[in-house]
Amino acid sequence: MKTRESSSGVLTAVRVSYQTAKIDGLDIFYREAGPEDASTLLLLHGFPTSSHMFRNLIPALADEFHLIAPDYPGFGNSSMPSVGEFEYTFDNLSNVIEKFSDEIGLKRYTLYVQDYGAPVGFRLAVKHPNRIEGIVVQNGNAYTEGIDNDFWKPLKDYWNERTVQREKPLRGFLTREATIWQYTHGVREKDAISPDNWNIDQPLLERPGNAEIQLALFYSYGSNPALYPKWQAYFREHQPPTLIVWGKNDQIFPPAGAEPYKRDLENLEFHLLDTGHFALEEDSQKIADLMRNFLRRNIVR
Repeated sequence: MKTRESSSGVLTAVRVSYQTAKIDGLDIFYREAGPEDASTLLLLHGFPTSSHMFRNLIPALADEFHLIAPDYPGFGNSSMPSVGEFEYTFDNLSNVIEKFSDEIGLKRYTLYVQDYGAPVGFRLAVKHPNRIEGIVVQNGNAYTEGIDNDFWKPLKDYWNERTVQREKPLRGFLTREATIWQYTHGVREKDAISPDNWNIDQPLLERPGNAEIQLALFYSYGSNPALYPKWQAYFREHQPPTLIVWGKNDQIFPPAGAEPYKRDLENLEFHLLDTGHFALEEDSQKIADLMRNFLRRNIVR
């Protein structure tokens, strides 16, 4: 049981439940909180983390909203079938989350997408535009400008030529040092970032067979740029109310990937935050406040 401070200044209890749905024989773990009859947020995590990244955001909003945060196959507390047992592609992750949404009865929701959550979530939005009430984008890419930087060079080489030699630098992304870097690079105060993050994520990355899973997804990420025009067409046609809350010091997804959303979205609220890739680690309360105001104006029924 967690607590949050209400508008009256009184601490109120927030119950977060930890559940599992069975999808195509896989256990898909998810966190859930808030009234089931309230507007729903589907929170989609990035790499190399899980729904754990939303542990502070969920209780901050659960007094007013219904929040669901699943772990993808191969991540967090969900099943981790081998690459021989499950096709680790973004198409397939999106299919699993679509079936998960159907299984738990989500009819309409606002997407929160970060990192890997963007290609998963935007596939859902294009396939089911009538389900999407709004979108919150936090360092999640949908434009070529967002991956036109040095970080992506070894990944692009791997997309062009899937060899052991091209794979070697990508294995560096799976090390403890790289995981710590993702959490701490670009933040204002490193001592404000909990080491629980990498002490939870890294042992999961180091499970036998998980390196092959992550390499498969690194390769599959190359399927996303070809879909950017479809995602952008969805933005222009359906104009979902969108909130950008972007860590501007992110070296993986820099602000160059945030700015182009302005081209296609008319109802857009845009914020660059002085932090890094995992903006919720430093600015969860700020993001929660921005989301609450945005959702009240645009989504709440």
